[in-house]
Amino acid sequence: MNLILLGPPGAGKGTQAQFIAKKFNLHQLSTGDILRDEIKNKTVVGKKIEQTIADGDFVVDVIVNNLLIKFITNPSYKNNIILDGYPRNINQAENLEIILNEDNQSINFILFLKVTREIIEKRILGRVTCEKCNKTFNKYLDMDEIERHECGNNYLKKREDDNQEVVITRYDEYMKKTKPVLDFYSPRDYFHEIDGSQKIQAISNKIEQILSV
Repeated sequence: MNLILLGPPGAGKGTQAQFIAKKFNLHQLSTGDILRDEIKNKTVVGKKIEQTIADGDFVVDVIVNNLLIKFITNPSYKNNIILDGYPRNINQAENLEIILNEDNQSINFILFLKVTREIIEKRILGRVTCEKCNKTFNKYLDMDEIERHECGNNYLKKREDDNQEVVITRYDEYMKKTKPVLDFYSPRDYFHEIDGSQKIQAISNKIEQILSV
């Protein structure tokens, strides 16, 4: 199956995508990870992406689409993909359908994690990610898990764009640009809105219930 996982920055998409990928043997396609890889590799595109993110803006569609096409059309991933945080706007949503149709693929589930800006701020400002295993924690909410983390605390890093000003800008921009996407998808019977303010396990249980039908 192919699945779209939507939600504002800090909604927990990455955590839930990892759960879904492991539980249902799917391949996670995170636009954020793809863009950060370009930055890490210091490519020309990566330098443009880095500046855009630092300004609190979203990367232009043409860059994102070109990077995604390579993944989506890979025969090894066909019909076994989680799109984590994509599409972000209506142009991307329409383009995604074209890409999938041309490759004889379709979307089976769309999950939207709905979370308020107040909760997002608390989550993101405390967020740290393990550079070794890519697992994300919150230094305010997950102190016990951080202490027990098998990779050790030395790999836990805070993203440079996780500051309050950027968080507010990204959330407001996301909700403004994504509303047409939600309107585009919500009438479909495979669209599901989930309360993303719940505990991680409660969200995972709800997702598993939806996908197991």
